[in-house]
Amino acid sequence: MRPPPSLTRRSLLAGGFCLCLSRKGVAASPVVVGSKLDLEGALLGHMALLALGHVGIETQNRLQIGPTAILREALLAGAIDLCVEYTGNAAFFFHQDDDPVWKNAEAAYVRAAELDYQHNRLIWLRPAPADNSWAIAVPNRLAREKSLATLEDFARFARDGNRIKLAASAEFVESAAGLPAFETAYDFKLEARQLLVLSGGETSATMKAAADGMSGVNAAMAYGADGALKALDLLALEDPRHAEPVYAPAPVVRAATLELYPNIRQALAPVFASLDLATLRDLNEKVAVEGEDAAAVARAYLGAKGLLD
Repeated sequence: MRPPPSLTRRSLLAGGFCLCLSRKGVAASPVVVGSKLDLEGALLGHMALLALGHVGIETQNRLQIGPTAILREALLAGAIDLCVEYTGNAAFFFHQDDDPVWKNAEAAYVRAAELDYQHNRLIWLRPAPADNSWAIAVPNRLAREKSLATLEDFARFARDGNRIKLAASAEFVESAAGLPAFETAYDFKLEARQLLVLSGGETSATMKAAADGMSGVNAAMAYGADGALKALDLLALEDPRHAEPVYAPAPVVRAATLELYPNIRQALAPVFASLDLATLRDLNEKVAVEGEDAAAVARAYLGAKGLLD
């Protein structure tokens, strides 16, 4: 377990020794920034590192340390000071996933912030205006031919007896928060013969199956901000009835760390405010599809937005 930031530690900066001071005028440790293992986690984590560094906050890079459970434990244990989490995950952290509050972006953020501060002294900063929840995607060609834009359209398509074969993970098919949530909200039902359950179930595999028509697949489990949607010519169908919780990415920071470095809030606010869904998809595409380095993509984006001036 990493102890709370030391108030006596010295830090080395380029050019020699420099005492890193908090607002109370005493020395403080670097802010340890962690992230999930996935590529979007790395991208958002590098944005946080760059934004904090820009305002003179010394940081330590602990990006891509593991999946949600490991990242969450690291934050609770004090092994990291700050990470990006998704509002919808707070529903599961606090066993409130049946509450419809999580399907409203603002209400979900407020609830997550209240619960995590009350129980863990963690502070949720303002999230990005993007929703990276589970989605169902179809080839754009099929969407144009059958006038599919929303899950209401998809449900009607299914009820009319049209051929559908959905590639998904076992978790998506079996979890109440996955396909069953869509089926309940939109009043349709896919039979076992209409499902191709892929081992591992990464969206890269499910979407590729839909794009290639593998084994007759013409629909796929996806995430709203998947970077490969455009490259694979897929359309993520809109969810107007909000079957899914909102998964808006937000910085989460230990209260003790924010007290030492109150300018963390101001440093990260414009970064996350700029990340709407279309922007996040485009940035993810650069990393996931075009193979660009996440740190380089983050720096180029923040530079173009004037956030590193």
